[in-house]
Amino acid sequence: MPFVANEKITSLQNPRLKQLVRLRDRRPRDEAGVFLIEGYRELRRALDKGLRPTELYFAPEWFLGENEPALIAQAEAAGAQVFELTKDAFAKVAYRERPDGLLAVAPQWHRTLGDLDQLGAGPVTPFLLVVEAIEKPGNLGTLLRGADAAGVQAVIVCDPVTDLFNPNVVRASTGVLFSVPVVVAESAAVRAWLRAKKIRAVATTPAAAGLHTDADLRGPLALVMGSEQYGLSQFWLKESDAQVRIPMAGQADSLNVAMAAIITLFEAVRQRGLK
Repeated sequence: MPFVANEKITSLQNPRLKQLVRLRDRRPRDEAGVFLIEGYRELRRALDKGLRPTELYFAPEWFLGENEPALIAQAEAAGAQVFELTKDAFAKVAYRERPDGLLAVAPQWHRTLGDLDQLGAGPVTPFLLVVEAIEKPGNLGTLLRGADAAGVQAVIVCDPVTDLFNPNVVRASTGVLFSVPVVVAESAAVRAWLRAKKIRAVATTPAAAGLHTDADLRGPLALVMGSEQYGLSQFWLKESDAQVRIPMAGQADSLNVAMAAIITLFEAVRQRGLK
C-alpha cells in the first residue's frame, strides 16, 4: 500500500526537527509522554507488537534496502503522520552513527506488578529477571535482549537510574523492548510481590560461596542482578533466597552486568530444559 507524506522538511531549523532533538533527553520525553524509535528492525518489531507511532520521519537517501516503503505504509495505516526529510535534516535528528532513514515517535507505556499477576497461573513456571539500579542505557537494552533470548517471561527494573525509554535502550535491545513485558517498581514492592507469588529470588554476587552451576535454578525463579558499579544493594543480598557467583579464573573480579546475566540465565535455561 502506498503512503503519502504529510510534509517534506528541508530546513534544519524546522520546529519538528528541534522537538525530535529535545526528545533525546529524558525530561522532554516524560513531559510529552513519548519516546523515539530509530531503525528498520526496531520499528518493524514495534509495529508487529501493535505499537502505534504518532509520527514517522523518513529519508530515502539513507535507506539500506527496498523494504522501507512497506513499513512506512504500515506505520501510516496505524495512525502515524508521515514526514519526508532531506539527508541533512535526518542526520540532524538521528542518534545513530549510521542511520538507516527511519525515525518514529511513539507513546510511552507503563506496566505494574499487577500486570504480571497471571504468571504462575498457567502451565508455564515463572522465570523472571530482576535488575537493580542499572546505570547505562546500553546495558539495560542488552539485558532485555538477553532475557528475550533466554525465554524470560518478564523483566522487572528496580530503582532505575536510566529510564526505559532512553533511545540507547531501544537500540541496544534491538526492539525486544516491545516484546518482553517490562515493569519498573521499587525493590521493596518487588520483593513482597515475589514472596506472595512464591517465586524464589536468587541474587548474583562475587561474594557468594556457591557457583551458579551448583545452585538449583529450576522452579519459580527470579534471577536478581545489581548495578554496574556497586552490584546488588544490601537489601537484595539480605532478602534473597539464595546467592550465586560466576567463577572467575583471571585477574578480573567481575563481569559486565549484561554478560553476567546472560551466563546465569542460560544456566537456568539448561537446568530447566527449556527448548
